[in-house]
Amino acid sequence: MEGHIAVLSNPYAGKGQARVATATAIAHLRRRGAEVRAYAGDSAAATSDLAARALAQQPTVLVIVGGDGTLSGILDRVIDARVPIALVPAGTGNDLARAIGIPRRDAEAAAELALTGATRLIDVGQVRTAGGTTSFLTVAALGFDAKVSDRTNRLRWPRGAARYYLALLIELARLRPMSFMISIDGEAPASVPGTLVAVGNTSSYGGGMPVCAGAEPDDGLLDVVQVAPIGRLRLVRLFPLLLQGRHLGRTEVRHRRADSVTVSAPDLVVYADGERVAVVECTIGIRRAAVTMMVPAGRLDA
Repeated sequence: MEGHIAVLSNPYAGKGQARVATATAIAHLRRRGAEVRAYAGDSAAATSDLAARALAQQPTVLVIVGGDGTLSGILDRVIDARVPIALVPAGTGNDLARAIGIPRRDAEAAAELALTGATRLIDVGQVRTAGGTTSFLTVAALGFDAKVSDRTNRLRWPRGAARYYLALLIELARLRPMSFMISIDGEAPASVPGTLVAVGNTSSYGGGMPVCAGAEPDDGLLDVVQVAPIGRLRLVRLFPLLLQGRHLGRTEVRHRRADSVTVSAPDLVVYADGERVAVVECTIGIRRAAVTMMVPAGRLDA
């Protein structure tokens, strides 16, 4: 093929899975006759700098090996460059790959999309605060679920999934309704007590939890899901429905699609693509058709 393919990896993503996935992807592309230039960053800042260096060389495709956070961390550079992205999932959740049909457990098949995939233009969410704008790909979580993520990051023990479950138990014990102030699409702000608010560009977060079931990353809209104040037992009972994407019909759940939503609360914490991005107040909007992804044929841009 003409030109070259750049491969940018975060070798620490997915608890080291990305290191193996990177080697597999590069070997496959070279066997297929592609010229490959590899870049590996050891921090978010280094990865961003390497992305700029790789894109300056004008590759035909930029292959990203890592999780949702790896790609979202360089989104602004990718948007400006308008270079097609092939994602080789190697993170913990891989919710973007799940949303657009990219193989999540086969690095060779995912890398092959750089050569033979179809293109799909997808939207990008944007969290705006007084301090700036942060782009995201999947779901912005505000409320109980964001607090669980925040607690998980602050705990030093135990390791692995047990740390998340401990954080979940702690936040369940501390569960209180939040006093959200919400304005959707410029409507007058309204006081809306609730348990959580999720704003989705795609349907799932946390490795397949479809909190915004039915959300599509190329429909030009955000899916806003609000859960009313509920007690601990009722929240626990809601989780199995959430895991199946069957919660949107519940009376305590409100769902609508919107261009933007402004949310504030005294104890608000906002997570997007697994990263803490805002506190107290933010406006979440959308940038349509911002990134070109390489996807399996049949899941291409309309």
